[in-house]
Amino acid sequence: MLQSIFKRVSIHSRNTFSILRTMATTNNQLSQLYLAERNAPVIMLSARKFFEQLTQKEKLYAHYLVKAAHCGSRVVLRQVSHESESIFDMLLSIHKVMAGRYHESEENTLFLEYTSQFLSNLGNFNSFGDTKFIPRCTQGHFFSLLKQAGLDKKAKPATNGCPFKTYKELVEIGVYAVDAKSAMLGFPDLGHTTAYYFNCVSKADMQLLQKEVFAALDIMPENIRVKKGDDGNFVILVASAKKKVAENYPTGPVKLSNGRTVKFQFGDHNREMKMIAGYLKKAKEYAANDTQRKMMEEYIKHFTTGDMKAHKESQKLWVKDLAPVVETDTGFIETYRDPAGIIGEYESLVAVRNKEQTKKFAEMVAAAEKFLSLLPWGPEYEKPVFQAPDFTSLEVLAFTGSGIPSGINIPNYDDVRQNVGFKNVSLGNVVSAPIKDQNPTFLSDTDGEIFNKYYIDAYEVQVGIHELLGHGSGKLLSELPDGSFNFDIKNPPLGVDGKPVSTYYAKGETWASKFGPLAGPFEECRAEVISMYLYTNRELLSIFGFTTKEEQDKIIYTSYLVMIRSGLMALDFWDPATKNWGQAHMQARFSILKTFLEYSPNKELLKLTYSQSDFDDLKIELRADLIETAGHESMKDYLRHLHIYKATGDFENGSKYFVDRSTVTPELAKFRDVVRKKKLPRRQFIQANSVLNTKGQVLLREYKSNFEGMIESFVEREY
Repeated sequence: MLQSIFKRVSIHSRNTFSILRTMATTNNQLSQLYLAERNAPVIMLSARKFFEQLTQKEKLYAHYLVKAAHCGSRVVLRQVSHESESIFDMLLSIHKVMAGRYHESEENTLFLEYTSQFLSNLGNFNSFGDTKFIPRCTQGHFFSLLKQAGLDKKAKPATNGCPFKTYKELVEIGVYAVDAKSAMLGFPDLGHTTAYYFNCVSKADMQLLQKEVFAALDIMPENIRVKKGDDGNFVILVASAKKKVAENYPTGPVKLSNGRTVKFQFGDHNREMKMIAGYLKKAKEYAANDTQRKMMEEYIKHFTTGDMKAHKESQKLWVKDLAPVVETDTGFIETYRDPAGIIGEYESLVAVRNKEQTKKFAEMVAAAEKFLSLLPWGPEYEKPVFQAPDFTSLEVLAFTGSGIPSGINIPNYDDVRQNVGFKNVSLGNVVSAPIKDQNPTFLSDTDGEIFNKYYIDAYEVQVGIHELLGHGSGKLLSELPDGSFNFDIKNPPLGVDGKPVSTYYAKGETWASKFGPLAGPFEECRAEVISMYLYTNRELLSIFGFTTKEEQDKIIYTSYLVMIRSGLMALDFWDPATKNWGQAHMQARFSILKTFLEYSPNKELLKLTYSQSDFDDLKIELRADLIETAGHESMKDYLRHLHIYKATGDFENGSKYFVDRSTVTPELAKFRDVVRKKKLPRRQFIQANSVLNTKGQVLLREYKSNFEGMIESFVEREY
C-alpha cells in the first residue's frame, strides 16, 4: 500500500500529500527490517596529533578547506532523498533545545541513535546499502520531543523546498513510512526513491538524455539533477553559484528525437556553491605552491559557473600536486547512488599526510610495475608506461559525503587517468579505527581470534593493493578523437575465448556510459579480485613489514577470511523481491564468495557449514593450505575475464558474466535471514571542527565519542 509514497515524494510538485496522510501507517513486520541500528560504535575520527604538526599557514589552508567541505552537507542531503534536508533541520532544531536535557530513558536513547545514524549518513538512507532506516522510538515520543523543542507539528517545516506541509507529515511519512520498494534507492517510476530526479524519471529517459544530450553535446552530467514535467519535457538543474548558463552549454531548448525538449537551468544549490567558492578563495591565500593555487582557481570556477570541464582541469592539477602536507579533493565525484550511474554525489576530503605510513605506500608504488606484470593478461591490455601515482596515507580532518571510505583512487575521468595520472590515498584513521566488544560473526573461536588480531593489518594491505594496483591497472581499448586507436585495430589482442576481440570504446564512449549502473560494482569487483590475486605475493607483504613466513601466512589467511565473511554479509544488501543489489562493493564481494564456493578447482577450499535448520550455527570453513593453489587459481580466472571484458568495452558478454557471478542462488539466499539477524552495526565517525580564535590561530575542536558528541559536531558547523 505504501509503495507509492516515496514515488510521490519525488513528484511532490503535484501537491498530492493531502491524500497520503491516511497511507502513512507502516506495517510493523515490514518496518522491523528498516529500524535504525542499535549500539553502533561511535568513533571520534581524531587527527589532532598530525594537525598540531602543521605550520600556521598550513593550518589556515586546512581550516578554510574544512569550512568549504562542510558547506556542501546540504547538497548531499538533497541528493539522498527529497525529505532528508528537512529531517536534518528538524533534528538539529530539537537538539539545540534538548542538549543536556535528555533524561535517561530507552526512548531518548533510541531517538539519539537514529539521529546519530542519520547524521553519519547525511540522510535517511544508509550510505552503505542504499536502504532507508527509521527510528526505533515511537512516533509519540518523537512528537513529544518536537513539542519540547517548541516545534508545532501543524506548522510547516522551515527548510526551503520541504516536500511536506507540516512537521506531522514530515515525521509520519518522511521519517517513519517505509515499504519494500520506496525504502531502496532507484528509479522513481519503479516505485524506488531518489532525489537526483524530480517526478517519474525512468531508465529509458536517462538513456535518452545520455545519448542525445550529454554525449551528443559533450556535456558532463556529474553536477546535475533532472526534472521531468507533466508534459514530458525535461529541465536539467546544474549546480552553480551563478544562474547564468555556462559557456559550451545550450542556452535554449534542445529537441529530442521523441519530440520532447530539454532546457538547462543553472543555479542549483547556488547558496552552497557560493559558500564553497568563497571559502576556497580564502584557502587559496594559504596554498603551498602555484599548482595548489591554480587548482583552487579551477575549483572556484567550477562551483561558481557550474562548468564541469573546469572541474576536470582541477583534477589534472590535483594529480600533479604531489605529496601535499594538506590534501584535498572536492566536487561531484562518485556516481554509485544515481540509478543511471552518471550523476555524481558531492563529496569533499580534507586530510593531513601521515609521513611514516606513507613510506610503505611509496615502496609499493616503486615496485608497482613489477606487480602489474604478474597480472593474468598481456601488455596489450596495460598502459605502455605506468604513471606512478602519488600514494599517501592520510589522517582525515573532514570528509563530507554520505559515508567515509577507507581508501580512494581518483580522478574518475578516464582520459585524465590515462594521460595525466591518478592518486591513491589510504585514510589511515578510518582504516585503523577500532571496534570494541564486537565478536566477528560466522567464524569459529579460533578464526575469530586470528581475525581480531590481524584484521587492521590485513585490511591496510588490501586497501593498498585495491587502490593502487586494482583501480590503477589496465587501459581501455579506444578510438581516439583523431580517429586513430590506442591498440592495433588490424591485429587486435586476443579475448577470453582465444580469438581476436571485436569490441572497443568508440569516440565519446566511456566506461561509465558503456556499462551504466553496472560499471560501479564491476570495477569494484575487478579491484577486489586483484587484491585477492596479489595478496599471496610475499614480496608485496614484506613491503608492509610482514617479513616472516608465519606472520605472512596469518595475514594471507585473515585477508581471505575478511573477504569471504564480507561476501556472506553482503546478502543483507540484496533484495530478494527485486533481485537488486543495494551496494556496489557488497555485490562485488558476494560474487567473490560465490566464485570461491562454486568455481574453485578444489571444492574443499571453502565450505559454509551448519547443523541447525535456522542456520544459527552457520560457520565459514576455509582451508588455509589451499589458498595459494585453488584460491589463487580461482581469482586468476575470474580476474582475467573481468579485466578483458572491461578493457574491450564488451558490455554484452561482460555484463552477462558478472551478473551471473553475482546472482544469488537459492542455496545462498537461504542464509540471508541469519545474516540479517546477526548483522553488527557499522561504525559512525565524528569529524572535528576547526575554529579561529581571537588571535587568528586555528584550533581543532574534537568531541566525545557518543551520540550527543556526533550531534554537537554538526550543531557547531556552518551550513
